[in-house]
Amino acid sequence: MGRKVTLATCSLNQWALDFEGNADRILKSIEIAKVNGAKYRLGPELEICGYGCADHFYESDTLLHSFEVLKTLLDSPTTQDIICDVGMPVMHHNVRYNCRVLFLNRKILLIRPKMLMANHGIYREMRWFSPWRRLREVEEYFLPRMIQEVTGQDTVPFGDCVLSTKDSCIGTEICAELWSPNSPHIQMGLDGVEIFTNSSASHHELRKADQRVNLIKSATTKSGGIYLYANQKGCDGDRVYYDGCAMVAINGDVVARGAQFSLDDVEVITATLDLEDVRSYRGELCQQRLEGQQKPCHRIKVDFSLSSPNDIHLPTHQPIQWHFHTPEEEISLGPACWLWDYLRRSGQGGFLLPLSGGVDSSSTACIVHCMCVLVCQAVDDGNSQVLKDVRRVVGDESYTPQEPKELCGRIFTTCYMTSENSSQDTCSRARDLAGQIGSAHMNISIDMAVKGILGIFSVVTGRWPQFRANGGSNRENLALQNVQARVRMVLAYLFAQLSLWAHGKPGGLLVLGSANVDESLTGYFTKYDCSSADINPIGGISKSDLKSFLVYCAERFQFAALRGILAAPPTAELEPLTDGQLTQTDEADMGMTYSELSVIGRLRKISKCGPFSMFCKLIHMWKDVFSPTEVAQKVKRFFRMYSVNRHKMTTVTPSYHAESYSPDDNRFDLRPFLYNTRWTWQFRCIDNQVSQMPTTSTSNTEQKTSV
Repeated sequence: MGRKVTLATCSLNQWALDFEGNADRILKSIEIAKVNGAKYRLGPELEICGYGCADHFYESDTLLHSFEVLKTLLDSPTTQDIICDVGMPVMHHNVRYNCRVLFLNRKILLIRPKMLMANHGIYREMRWFSPWRRLREVEEYFLPRMIQEVTGQDTVPFGDCVLSTKDSCIGTEICAELWSPNSPHIQMGLDGVEIFTNSSASHHELRKADQRVNLIKSATTKSGGIYLYANQKGCDGDRVYYDGCAMVAINGDVVARGAQFSLDDVEVITATLDLEDVRSYRGELCQQRLEGQQKPCHRIKVDFSLSSPNDIHLPTHQPIQWHFHTPEEEISLGPACWLWDYLRRSGQGGFLLPLSGGVDSSSTACIVHCMCVLVCQAVDDGNSQVLKDVRRVVGDESYTPQEPKELCGRIFTTCYMTSENSSQDTCSRARDLAGQIGSAHMNISIDMAVKGILGIFSVVTGRWPQFRANGGSNRENLALQNVQARVRMVLAYLFAQLSLWAHGKPGGLLVLGSANVDESLTGYFTKYDCSSADINPIGGISKSDLKSFLVYCAERFQFAALRGILAAPPTAELEPLTDGQLTQTDEADMGMTYSELSVIGRLRKISKCGPFSMFCKLIHMWKDVFSPTEVAQKVKRFFRMYSVNRHKMTTVTPSYHAESYSPDDNRFDLRPFLYNTRWTWQFRCIDNQVSQMPTTSTSNTEQKTSV
């Protein structure tokens, strides 16, 4: 009697609307699954069209081309003799659903629509799809003519149903359904479903991976069963990075897993498992199924076996230990993979980064170096697709990267944009780091351009603005800082477009931004300055995490220049020096430390705090550091800065999404950008509360730096 089943799940680097590439990767994954003996193959969510199609889901073309790809898959010899489970949008009774389509030997077995939508954070699935609300109910779906011609079927089952093979029963979950407090696997397990599948498009965030793993382990700890998890990988053309991590679990143990971060476009995970292990596990936990409490699953029977008659010789997969990356490792891997996807698919010849010698731009530079490490490692491992992409990027069909520093020199340009307000220290730090990373480095003076622009202003108005240090007003001082910052942006794009041309090479460079998530919270940057770029790998990462990441890079890569960068105070270097020394620092300008900002950001977004509720929380969190009056001052200052500068979020550079308190208004943080910046009612509530509390300050310098 057959009892052992070999199942396959995968992570695919799909790309929104890349129907041809997506189909090729699906077919390749099925081919690999069959070679490894699998009788069932699971793919990621909406893999045929790509998860990130967004408002393209409204277009009939997206539905049409998805069915055309499905026809190609059904017709292919590769998909024969294996149950294929693919994801695509389907319109049923003029309602659009996010579906799984299961087929075998040119016959569609069932279409299972998603029942619980991901509709929070970065997700807006309810904008494009409706959830299937009819539990345990199935309807007939009339197939398009092009599919009927292949399958010979007029209709197929559509709805909440499971698949019964000759030897087991398979039930489907789709992404967010696993995260629900009432996940479908609970009732399916009680009704005898032995194999659960989850096709997902779950994005990477720092410190998130353990949640996903624990949910999957828990799903089969409670009542036993086999759980297959498939996930999208890559950028899919958007701000998020899907981090793969396909896995197989049984009875609470993970027995097979894929890489969390990888440059492989197709990664297939197979596992051989014993169905009797599930039955034995359930024998004690689920002796009796309570009749009448739950409508039984609608079963679609299929004349197919997942197991073989004589499979006793097959070894089964055993539990494995999961290694979770540290946040520093995640920063070195996730944004690096995201950058590589963007570069190879953009058709550009590399990156250009304004390198200031500070923590932020140095972190961006180190992420590019980490990308080069991953690329070289993939080439060494024989990844032909990565090698092909590298050669296309550098414009040399015979090129093979030898080591990361050499590759950096080919695809990465850094420039230090000096002015009369720049210090020699930052210039030296930028130069030293560029040398250790291997980037092509330039020093560019912006003084001539700044004076030219001010000269135009002077001719028109007859006035020449002055810095505050030279007797000018605050408005003059800020305008003079902003013109320097914006000139740097203009020059960055000029050099990005023409640097390769100047050296007789084709193509252009993508400009990288380097504003961190904490600066975005307060708007502590100039609109359309050198933080404005094509993409920003650190725009969703906090300053404290970036500092830890640089410590990690200093140790791993032996970049000695990073130690000086970490020791230096963060500064914009836009105001005049005093005796050759800096007088301007970021934290003094903002009126709070970056560590304080991270706490405030999490309260604002994750805990959904307005000014008053934030004050109420912080007086307890910071009670040993600040008095209520000082807490009130910081809260008020933050909300003033936040609301005054919120308009900057409408033009913020597309950034890698790494933190759940990102203020990016384009997809994630949907708040107004025009506020009453006085917050009169809210601040009055805070003042009334402060007046009823002790005001003695307990702060000191040493304590403040530890918040």
